[in-house]
Amino acid sequence: MAKYLMLKHYRGAPTPEGFVPMDRWTPQEVSDHIRYMRDFADRLVETGEFVGEQALAPEGTWVAYDGEGRPPVVDGPFAETKDLIAGWMIIDVDSYERALELAAELSAAPGAGGEPIREWLELRPVMTEPPTVQE
Repeated sequence: MAKYLMLKHYRGAPTPEGFVPMDRWTPQEVSDHIRYMRDFADRLVETGEFVGEQALAPEGTWVAYDGEGRPPVVDGPFAETKDLIAGWMIIDVDSYERALELAAELSAAPGAGGEPIREWLELRPVMTEPPTVQE
């Protein structure tokens, strides 16, 4: 089994054809989308492939260490995680091909008009061992 992280993005990926932003969906369309996501996770719990998930709020803050007792707050002109990452799900699957299959299924969550949103998801393997340095 291998673990993969599926990242849902607010923006940054190519825009699918016919894309309608969630803030223009009806309340029923938003509810249907959320129900799809929950049903998807429930099915993965049943198959033993679900590890965890969480939706993220759009607000956030960059923080960096700048000396003892001084955690400055930094908000810069760079792409920020709070602007990009909408949520995540970790799956534990038998193969990379299965991870691709599940990411594609999650990408088909319904949006405006009940149509699949065709959302781009970032699929990344979870590191199992720390990297080693070779000379």
